[in-house]
Amino acid sequence: MTTSNAAPHPAPEAEEFYRRWIQFLDDELTRHSSAERRAEIVRDQLYQLYLGRPHSGPQSSVLTTELPATILELSLAPNNVTLEAESFPEIDRTRYAERKPLLWFWKMFDRSPVGMNLWLGWRFRAMLARHIFAALGQGVKLSPGIELTFGYNLSIGDGASIRPGALLNDRGGITIGAKAVVGSYARVFSHAHDTVDYDKVSLRPTTIGDGAHIASHEIVLGGSVIANGALLGSFPDDPHL
Repeated sequence: MTTSNAAPHPAPEAEEFYRRWIQFLDDELTRHSSAERRAEIVRDQLYQLYLGRPHSGPQSSVLTTELPATILELSLAPNNVTLEAESFPEIDRTRYAERKPLLWFWKMFDRSPVGMNLWLGWRFRAMLARHIFAALGQGVKLSPGIELTFGYNLSIGDGASIRPGALLNDRGGITIGAKAVVGSYARVFSHAHDTVDYDKVSLRPTTIGDGAHIASHEIVLGGSVIANGALLGSFPDDPHL
């Protein structure tokens, strides 16, 4: 029996819609870099993805029975959301403000009904990452559930693969080399907490070299330098697992 390693592919008519949507979003985010306009773009798109209708203006609900729906609607607008990264003292508020709507879009896309669509998800996240990351190479595969912190301190090289549920905590800066793999639910840090005073943080840039492989659920501590081609952690004997 022969097996195929070909990536799954949508039907042609669906692919056309997917490509048009991603191109539309890319054009809009390239045209608009202000936090306010990006928040509006993301809100409008999330209304369509979650509620199946356009945003219709300010909420006017006064009935307590309608409060849950109002809370949901308000939470689709990035400027109504608070994220942990906003509390970190080293945050660059100007750079973060431009990216916060896109970081919220990243999270909410993965939690939407279309977020597990592999073909669409790879392309959507790569498009969004080009507006969030410091640098993103060609052919990078970004899987569902990847957690980001600032985003602007993250660089990923050509052909790298970040597997589902990985954490890329780029407070101090993370560089991931070409064709490197970060396994599912791996945690990559770029800072460290003081052993006595937990609130005291030191920033420690982390580098994962070209072709390095980080196994699933492994932890890469802040300040680590993983050599080119290195293997960190345990890997199954079956290469298809």
